[in-house]
Amino acid sequence: MTQKIDLSGKAAVVTGAGGGIGRAIALELARAGAAVVVNDVGASADGEGRSDAPAQETKQLIEALGGRAVISNHSVSEWASAKEIVRTCVEAFGRIDTVVNNAGILQDVIFHKMTPEQWQAVTAVHLNGSFFVSRAAADHFRAQESGSFIHM
Repeated sequence: MTQKIDLSGKAAVVTGAGGGIGRAIALELARAGAAVVVNDVGASADGEGRSDAPAQETKQLIEALGGRAVISNHSVSEWASAKEIVRTCVEAFGRIDTVVNNAGILQDVIFHKMTPEQWQAVTAVHLNGSFFVSRAAADHFRAQESGSFIHM
């Protein structure tokens, strides 16, 4: 028997929530009652381009479930933008309880053919992004004396 988790009154940031695993996580958090910041820049899998459409679709799916969601199109790869992602959550929902660091890009290139620029793009999103968003949320978690990080 599966136990239902109740996240009513909680607020979460899910990076890379415009599609795939990030969207699925955002939807499950909403089903459990959490308000969700749908963070996605709308780039392709390799990090190219920008679009509001993926985040808008996820937000609409959450709202169709009766959930609450707001969108942040800020990039996780920059410190100032990461702070804006967290600020969006706190301003919209009054708190932040969970950060799911899911955003990522794919450089489908074997190591010895990867350019330094491709490597830097991957580490900017995967490593710096996880640190920046988590660090931006950490002070709120400490003040609340609670919070969860999920790193993927």
